[in-house]
Amino acid sequence: MADIAASSGARGKPAIRLSLNDPTFRAIFWQIVVVGIIGLILWYLISNTLHNLEVRKIATGWGFLSREAGFAIGETAIEYGPENSYGRAIVVGILNTLRVAIIGIVLATILGTFVGIGRLSKNWLIAKVCSVYVEFMRNLPLLVQLFFWWALFQDAFPGPRQALEPITGFFFSNRGIKMPIPAEHWIHAWMGVAFLIGVAASFYVKHWAAARQAATGEQFPVLYAALGLILGLPFVVWLIGGAPVAMDWPALRGFNFQGGLTLTPEFAALLVGLVTYTAGFIAEIVRAGILAVPHGQTEAASALGIRRGKMLQLVILPQALRVIVPPMTSQYLNLTKNSSLAVAIGYPDLVSIANTTLNQTGQAIEGIAIIMAAYLTVSLSISLFMNWYNKRIAFKER
Repeated sequence: MADIAASSGARGKPAIRLSLNDPTFRAIFWQIVVVGIIGLILWYLISNTLHNLEVRKIATGWGFLSREAGFAIGETAIEYGPENSYGRAIVVGILNTLRVAIIGIVLATILGTFVGIGRLSKNWLIAKVCSVYVEFMRNLPLLVQLFFWWALFQDAFPGPRQALEPITGFFFSNRGIKMPIPAEHWIHAWMGVAFLIGVAASFYVKHWAAARQAATGEQFPVLYAALGLILGLPFVVWLIGGAPVAMDWPALRGFNFQGGLTLTPEFAALLVGLVTYTAGFIAEIVRAGILAVPHGQTEAASALGIRRGKMLQLVILPQALRVIVPPMTSQYLNLTKNSSLAVAIGYPDLVSIANTTLNQTGQAIEGIAIIMAAYLTVSLSISLFMNWYNKRIAFKER
């Protein structure tokens, strides 16, 4: 066989021979064969599927997304009605899924962190309660827990006419929790922008304060500055907008409440179930991360007179994060994907709305493809962010 004189060969590396006896050529050859076989299988499956759909006169394509949906959705983050398109209904489902996933990740992280720290507490009662919580939550199927919380929220409260009102304007019934919210005003959107600017400015202040402390040894009150930016900027914008104080109060009209904000039993059951279940796993990750920090670090902090709370904040958790973050990513992904169980308790997430859509249109392949694409995009986004954060907190080689 003739030799292929590559540029790498001119530098002293062996040239690739067109022979199966050459390990480099053999590796490339078999990879091409495998990719070709996979491509043929995919071509056969796709062409066979399209042929069968055509024979059975089943419509294909994405044109159905622009057609009128004709069904209502109980909970929507954006305006939606039966007269809107299937595409808008899918968007509503995606937003409902994201709402549960984002709030669930934040709450599960907070609860799991406290429970994980509690398992290491020197207080016997706190440690045992946290241990029982972890073992109980992790060993019950999530679907069973969702059914439990849904039944509890349905049966624990009376009907709307007999709704409980422990606080003025807050009504608890089997239709959910109704609470007052600020009435619509144009300034609220600008307050949201000011809040985001405050969050971004807080990160800048944190980095500036760290650099300043490294250079001068002087500490800067980052927490108070961050709170001032995050809360102060929206407050100033609110004052500029005329300081509107009008509220949208819920009121009983007919057989249900109108106005205000509604926390439905389905959303509450799904959120509580996902948070309490995932927090059990996060607690073990946090506990393992803290135990991975060498005991000498704790002893050194104690010798310097650092209190236990500050020790946990400044010494232990920053080092434990390098162990915690990678497995925590898996739990965030699990919580997001487990939100698809919402269909079992009637919460209109992406899976539920997509199922209704494909049942009405008969375009199951496109419906399932939308579900897969949406979850894949969200999961990859979470993975990319967590990998970026993991690299950011990793030890830097000198």
